[in-house]
Amino acid sequence: MLIRTEAPADILTIDGLVRETFETEAEAKLVMSLRENSHLTLSLVACSDEGEVIGHCLFSPVTLDGEDFNWQGLAPLCVKNEYQKQGIAQALVEEGLETLAELGYPVSVVLGDPAYYQRFGFESAKTYNMNCKWEVPEEAFMIKACSPEFLEGKAGLIEYCPEFDLL
Repeated sequence: MLIRTEAPADILTIDGLVRETFETEAEAKLVMSLRENSHLTLSLVACSDEGEVIGHCLFSPVTLDGEDFNWQGLAPLCVKNEYQKQGIAQALVEEGLETLAELGYPVSVVLGDPAYYQRFGFESAKTYNMNCKWEVPEEAFMIKACSPEFLEGKAGLIEYCPEFDLL
């Protein structure tokens, strides 16, 4: 398996993968909209040994109380159905977080299953008096910083790009 940044030739394949993986077209529309509006910070694909795109992970900017600190939101994450439960999603997330840190993006947030995302070091954003605007279980909205100092003195509302409001 190879993990790499998306290339222009991957766009339609990613679209098909996201449509196939999720129950509705909302996530596929989100990915295209983020790309079209230049709100895509990092888009990774996982490829099989034959070169088939079998997984996708996307990061886009988030703000804290309207201020941009170069923080990123992870969403969506998907793996082709027949390749699930093989560590591909985990490899995508780990590569994404490592790449973001290297590029100077110090904090990532995610809305998802705490049992899954805690393995990457995500913890409840509520611990830091941070939340998102959607009504979700507080433990499902999580945050991870490269280093604790990036969260010191910070609290408030974390907002994703406006494209997420269309979900």
